[in-house]
Amino acid sequence: MQLPIQSQSALYAEPWEASATPADLARIARAADRSGFAYIASCDHIAIPRRLAEGMSTIWYDPVATLSYLAGITERVLLLSHVAVVGLRHPLITAKQYATLDHLSGGRLILGVGAGHVREEFEAVGADFDGRGPVLDETIDALRAALGPQEYPEFAGERFSFGGLGQLPRPAQERVPVWVGGSSPAAVRRAAVRGDGWLPQGDPRDRLPAQIARVRALRVEAGVEEPIVIGAITEPLYVGEPGWAVGRRTLAGKPEELAASLREYAAMGVHQIQVRFRSRSVAELTDQIAAFGADVAPHLDRSDQ
Repeated sequence: MQLPIQSQSALYAEPWEASATPADLARIARAADRSGFAYIASCDHIAIPRRLAEGMSTIWYDPVATLSYLAGITERVLLLSHVAVVGLRHPLITAKQYATLDHLSGGRLILGVGAGHVREEFEAVGADFDGRGPVLDETIDALRAALGPQEYPEFAGERFSFGGLGQLPRPAQERVPVWVGGSSPAAVRRAAVRGDGWLPQGDPRDRLPAQIARVRALRVEAGVEEPIVIGAITEPLYVGEPGWAVGRRTLAGKPEELAASLREYAAMGVHQIQVRFRSRSVAELTDQIAAFGADVAPHLDRSDQ
């Protein structure tokens, strides 16, 4: 699940999040950890311009700081940047931050990356907004080297080049998974050719099968033999009968009904689903997390239906 509180876009934030505290964020992360969730995720923006602030808000926690804090108070849940706009930083800076996070968390990092969409952020830090696609492609390649096992990684590209510079600690994982976010043609190609996973952004169910087929075809065409983890973001969920207006797109009802609907993603070729629950308080959200883990999740892997 993408964590609440740490990003508060008007598209998805619940009213109670505006006054939530770090203790509330910790409570939610611990609930996800206890309930068997695969990962918790945190997004990335450096600064939001006034023209976008009404819709996006300016509340965007730093993902490395947030995930590091939560790594220290959880035990098994993986830590995903969804997504890190790595084109805003030199690859060695990104590698230093996330290698340290993986080392400290005992190998729980998934590095989700994306191109970004806010021009002013790029301009403020001197990054290339118009060329952010090619920059991201090369940054992923550079990060493969910089997050590898070598103390002195080496890379030579058109924009970035480094060698003879030691970085310890190394990640705890031998290979940090890199999941690529986005649903544009360029993002789909990038995920297929360079990613260990694909994180679609807002694709409805009826569009996913064609997108997944495209990812697989491009991967074969590029000669990449390793499997890729296909993801999906589900509709908003509510376990049980809500008794309040949760929105017409929200899937609500009995656990078995929710599970049956969510199993349709697996039938499309999706390997992991990111869920978001409607809630009116942190207590209701942690109750939803617990109910999903106990009553819905056990039905998701059933192959007889």
